[in-house]
Amino acid sequence: MEWLSEGANSWQLTAATLVGLMSIPGLMVLYGGVMQKRWSVNSMMMAFVAFAIVLILWCLFAFKMAFGNPIHILGAHSGFFGNMWGQPGSILSSHDLLAQAHIPEYEELEFAFPTSTLAYFQIVFAAITPLLMLGSVLGRINFKAWIPFVALWTVLVYTINAFLIWGGGFFAQHGAVDFSGGYVIHLAAGVSGFVAAWVIGPRLQRDREVDAPNNLAMVAVGAGLLWLGWNGFNGGDWYEASGIASAAVLNTNLCTAVALIVWVGWDYLTGRKPSLIGSVNGMIVGLVAITPGAGFVNGWGAIIIGVAASTLVYFALNYLSRVRPFRNVDDTLGVIYTHGFAGLLGGLLVGIFANKAMAETALAGTISGGGLHLLGWQALTALWVIVFSSIGTFILLKLVGLVVPLRMSDAEMEEGDIAVHGHEVYPSDVPSLGFPDGYPPAPATAPGGAA
Repeated sequence: MEWLSEGANSWQLTAATLVGLMSIPGLMVLYGGVMQKRWSVNSMMMAFVAFAIVLILWCLFAFKMAFGNPIHILGAHSGFFGNMWGQPGSILSSHDLLAQAHIPEYEELEFAFPTSTLAYFQIVFAAITPLLMLGSVLGRINFKAWIPFVALWTVLVYTINAFLIWGGGFFAQHGAVDFSGGYVIHLAAGVSGFVAAWVIGPRLQRDREVDAPNNLAMVAVGAGLLWLGWNGFNGGDWYEASGIASAAVLNTNLCTAVALIVWVGWDYLTGRKPSLIGSVNGMIVGLVAITPGAGFVNGWGAIIIGVAASTLVYFALNYLSRVRPFRNVDDTLGVIYTHGFAGLLGGLLVGIFANKAMAETALAGTISGGGLHLLGWQALTALWVIVFSSIGTFILLKLVGLVVPLRMSDAEMEEGDIAVHGHEVYPSDVPSLGFPDGYPPAPATAPGGAA
């Protein structure tokens, strides 16, 4: 294996693991802490199950649908339908697992690691996307409906967006870029989650009125895993342990720190008390906004993106949410704002701040003398992701709803975790055991009979 670089392979596997930790346990713990007590187990279970579903499907056939040879839809060998989607196929044979990684539409791109490494790196990206979407529908989506929906959405929505932008498809061929998923992951998750929240309907009124986290320490731990895990998210997407990877990591942290501090600043300027939940929102906005251009902008660009994104999302979340259609949709954790709006703005700002000296390519935004070409294709690509993801999500939910109810019954929503999973995060009573806290009393003497 002359092509194998142990350093590059090690970094790529490490980066993938960091991204995996953002989901399991990162988002799982964050959701478990930010939701009310009776929804903690349900929130974590849906994250756990979605991660497993995507991982299996990716290995069986979905990886090649996003990064394989194109399907020539309607017989087209060029244009949009000739470069829209990849042919399904497994990566489970010995040859596929050990062969040098490659993306057919990027023949000039030479990877220094095997297909199994590339596939796993992309698995964790595909898996985190429905977990982000989940934040919009926590507290009422039926667990039995969530399972088939995740499978269908990953195969029929995510893989198409990924192929078009990352797999060498139509938008990539016209110059659109998305360094690590501002469009493919965050914008798609934001709009899909919003549509899902609209279709499924709101939580119980009491859940909307008293939306108190059950464990802020869990929220802080989950948020910390997201922040540092993002080093793999953006640091691994240049596919080599290079200077661009280093710059992407530093830009990620810089933009995030700026966005968090700006969010706290707006809290003070608008007469609010700075809260942990607000700080986490600011942090997430910075992480999301820098993602499309982490390796394409310099540090000044990262700072500007952090200020702009945090300001936009702060006012959208606090004020735009009061007007139609946003006030009519119960987006539980505001995913449309922290991921949809932030991902959209970050992607568009690549068209302005992309610096050709960074990636050593012809890529350049308007500031670097690239004119409006890149900005135009960034806008068209964003429009596609918004429209396609919205329509696809709506159709898939309606199809799943024909088989299993999308929404839990009112009785199940009143009871929460006990009704759905048979246990709760902080057991208060287990009648079958007869112990007040669900645990037997401590022994009167220490082991060995000592007092």
